[in-house]
Amino acid sequence: MKYFIGFIILLLALFVIGYFIKKKYFKEMDRLEAWKIDLFNRPILDEMSKVKQLNMTGQTEELFEGWRNQWDDIVTVKLPDLEEMLFDAEEFIDRYRFNKAKGIQQEINNKLQATENEINKIVEELHELVGSEEKNRTEIEQLKELYRETKKTLLAHRHNFGKSEKYLEAQLDDVTKKFHDFDEKTEHGNYLEARELVLSINDQLVRIKHNMDLIPQLLIECQSLIPSQLTDIQDGYREMTEKGYYLNHIQVEDEIDGLRENLTNYLSMIEETKIEEAQEGISEVKERIDILFDLLEKEVNAKHFILQNEKGMSGLLTSVLEEHDHLSDEVKHVQESYHLTDSDFEIQRHLEKQLSSVTKHYEILIEKININETALTILCEELKEIKTHIEIIQEEQENFGLKLQALRKDEFEARETLRELTKKVGETIRLVSKSNIPGLPEDYKYLFDDTNESIQNVKLQLQEKPLNVSALNQYLEIAVLTVDKLSSSTIELIENVMLAEKAIQYGNRYRSQHPSVAKGLSEAEHAFRHFEYQEALEQAATSLDSIDPGALKKIKAAIGK
Repeated sequence: MKYFIGFIILLLALFVIGYFIKKKYFKEMDRLEAWKIDLFNRPILDEMSKVKQLNMTGQTEELFEGWRNQWDDIVTVKLPDLEEMLFDAEEFIDRYRFNKAKGIQQEINNKLQATENEINKIVEELHELVGSEEKNRTEIEQLKELYRETKKTLLAHRHNFGKSEKYLEAQLDDVTKKFHDFDEKTEHGNYLEARELVLSINDQLVRIKHNMDLIPQLLIECQSLIPSQLTDIQDGYREMTEKGYYLNHIQVEDEIDGLRENLTNYLSMIEETKIEEAQEGISEVKERIDILFDLLEKEVNAKHFILQNEKGMSGLLTSVLEEHDHLSDEVKHVQESYHLTDSDFEIQRHLEKQLSSVTKHYEILIEKININETALTILCEELKEIKTHIEIIQEEQENFGLKLQALRKDEFEARETLRELTKKVGETIRLVSKSNIPGLPEDYKYLFDDTNESIQNVKLQLQEKPLNVSALNQYLEIAVLTVDKLSSSTIELIENVMLAEKAIQYGNRYRSQHPSVAKGLSEAEHAFRHFEYQEALEQAATSLDSIDPGALKKIKAAIGK
């Protein structure tokens, strides 16, 4: 019984699953059936009736027959065949043969899609044909009006077009033939071919109109403006040559001959209405003319610059040479009193080489100017280069002169610093004397000796001839450090003496009661008598700190008051 109930439940489950699967497949069948009916009911015959309003001959008749045969094949063969396939698919679904049903459904879907595409293509071609007829009717009148305006302009202003007038006339005649061809094709129902003619006529008329707008100006440029510019260049070239300008590098005559020949070719292109090629060539001629004008102008500007700066450059060079002689004398004079380094002499040799180089360059440039066999633009650049070179030399001379002056300045500052250091040491001695210090520690004596020795070294360096400023500055630096150390050490020494003495006096009150303090103070006194004031202070402070913390601070505060 238990197995029977389970079997019944399984059957019910399979039935329910099968029901829902069948429902899904039948839903797809409904979609395919609706699609087929929609295709069958498409108003293709109504669309085709619009074609009958046209001339049913030639291309139109052929297309119409083709579309009608295609539609007949769809409604009498293709769609009925699909009906049988739909019936087969339904049978497979009823028998639960879902894989078979799915395959047929996919095939039906593909055929419906192919049929849909075929119908859409028919409709598209129908609309193209009917639309072409409508567009042709509208646009051909506009083109005829454009043709009449263009023809009228050509006749009224034929003198503006020169020899190109006959080519334009021939092109307009060709348009007239195309108008006749259009009428014939329209009359014979060849509307699509007529459409191609409309587009061709439009392109041709637009091109003719565009060319007619450009030709008069291009002719003026080729026949008048550009030849006039070439003549101006040629006249300017000859005038400059007569004035002594060297212009062989520009080759103006050859360039002008070439441009005139090119201009003749471009004029022929304009007459033959090859406008794009002519425009490109004329633009190139204009660029070459601008270059020629620019080159000649640069030569004029270069001459003007040379005339303005040649004499001034000579004076500038003379000034630099005189300054070099002055620096040479200064080096000799300084060398008697000061020690000069190898780098100082290297700077002097470098300046001599630079002056020799720039002088030769300038002499060669003057020779080139006199010979007049070099373009002035090149000579101008050389002159600018020489000027820059001289300015660099001037700056280096100025720096070298300041360096020589600095040697004397360093000596003066060293002597002044030595006087200050000597004075500072004297003040330190007086300070120690006034402080009534019992005696001086050994390390302080050594520091004092080092200070005197460092000052003496500076004095000896100042007495040397020639004076070595580099060595002098090194000894001076050591002297400054030792004097500063002596000064700070003296202040520290005096403070330690005073604090140690006060600390011992302060601690005497605790001697009788605290043996440890008595011992510490005795050691502090021993150090004090041997002039070890730092050690005496530390010993006394340590002894007091054990019984009277902060005693040293109290002593310092009392001294400060």
